[in-house]
Amino acid sequence: MNAPTIATRAAWLEARKALFEKERAMTHQLEALHAERRRLPWVRIDKRYTFQGPEGALDLDDLFGRQSQLAIYHFMLTPGSHHVCPGCSFLMDHVDAARRHFEHADLAFAAVSRASIERIEEVRQRMGWTFPWVSSGESDFNYDFGVSFTEADRAAGRASYNYGLTSISSSPDMFGVSIFAKDDDGNIFHTYSTYHRGVELLAGALNWLDLAPKGRNEGDGTMSWVRLHDEYED
Repeated sequence: MNAPTIATRAAWLEARKALFEKERAMTHQLEALHAERRRLPWVRIDKRYTFQGPEGALDLDDLFGRQSQLAIYHFMLTPGSHHVCPGCSFLMDHVDAARRHFEHADLAFAAVSRASIERIEEVRQRMGWTFPWVSSGESDFNYDFGVSFTEADRAAGRASYNYGLTSISSSPDMFGVSIFAKDDDGNIFHTYSTYHRGVELLAGALNWLDLAPKGRNEGDGTMSWVRLHDEYED
């Protein structure tokens, strides 16, 4: 952290009010951006996607439950790997309390990974999460929504992520969020997806840190301090 400027209360208040005007302008810009996001066109989902849950097979419609909107988090949990992504886990630590609220605003939630449901349940129970988390197995779902990449595509340099901004060569799976909606006739539509830093707005802990003098405290690299919540030394 850089050495702070020490000021009188009056000088601090003057500087704070100047920053407040910028914050207020940014708030209005974000409101306009959110509105533009909601005006994006929808894409009808005609392909059937099958998932495996703890109780058996499910399709995309099942993940909606009673809601007409569905948020899916693409969790990096790769078949055959013992690695549990700390960044995905950090974000999922925010979900259970929040979803009790947004489910009442007509938004369902589920996490999806390619790992087996047995591996998913092992991690979910370790972390104490209660949200729905299903396996997409080797289906097309992760590939169709831009978070999984075949070995052939990675080897040939054809695997791109985050709308082509990132070339993927080593990791078969990445992370992101996809939003779906269902109309009165039961048709399902893809309305939005975001990847990479686009998911940061869902990580409330980062927003708290952004208010503090040290910010995200990433001197050793982006999110270098993040661990699975049962791996912190204290």
